[in-house]
Amino acid sequence: MRPVASIAFAAVIAIPLPAFAYRPFDSTDPAVAEKGAFEVEAAPLSYRRDENGHTWIAPQLRLNYGFADNWEVVLEGQSEYAPHAAGRLEDNALSLKNVFREGTLQDKDGVSIAAEYTLLLPGIHEDNGVGAEITGIIGQQFSWGAVHVNVAAALTREQRGEVFFGTILEGPNAWVVRPVAEFVYERDTAGHEQTAFLAGAIWQVKDGLAFDAAVRRANTDGQTATEIRAGFTFDFSLR
Repeated sequence: MRPVASIAFAAVIAIPLPAFAYRPFDSTDPAVAEKGAFEVEAAPLSYRRDENGHTWIAPQLRLNYGFADNWEVVLEGQSEYAPHAAGRLEDNALSLKNVFREGTLQDKDGVSIAAEYTLLLPGIHEDNGVGAEITGIIGQQFSWGAVHVNVAAALTREQRGEVFFGTILEGPNAWVVRPVAEFVYERDTAGHEQTAFLAGAIWQVKDGLAFDAAVRRANTDGQTATEIRAGFTFDFSLR
């Protein structure tokens, strides 16, 4: 990883805990950090098992900063460790996210609509090359819960075109612990495709602090993988 990115990730780890991609999903919601506020999404330890064995993910980090009204910048990535293999840093990305229609997720009426513009960064021992992605996001809260839909087009680090579709379902926002689920489908121009289902829960401890846990089952080109995710999200402001 570039030195600037490494310094940024070290800063995230060093931040003291005050009072999640949107954890624990692969998709996201049409909302951003408030202007002048930071949101940290972290998973200190997650686990994945597939036909090649098991992999530990430690940590997974995402830092969001609201630099203007309805705009945030996002830096993310994760470290993975598998037996008899060098540790790798992958899924590194730098994004800009903009809410251009405020709706129920901003305490207003109707659908919330956002877009995310992502630069896919190279990793260490993985993810060689650079790519780009643009994602359209819509979402709405209801009395029974919320739904968010993501549609994305990307140029991968391998310079292949790729499409992504993701849908998040959440239980009622008033519940302290709400059930969540996600469906994901993606396919690239080389014919590689993945479908995945996730089920879990988010525990909203208080405003600005939540814990999450989920199990994700994916099928990639006929090979299955199971991932156990757990982490937390908190926000703070320097103002």
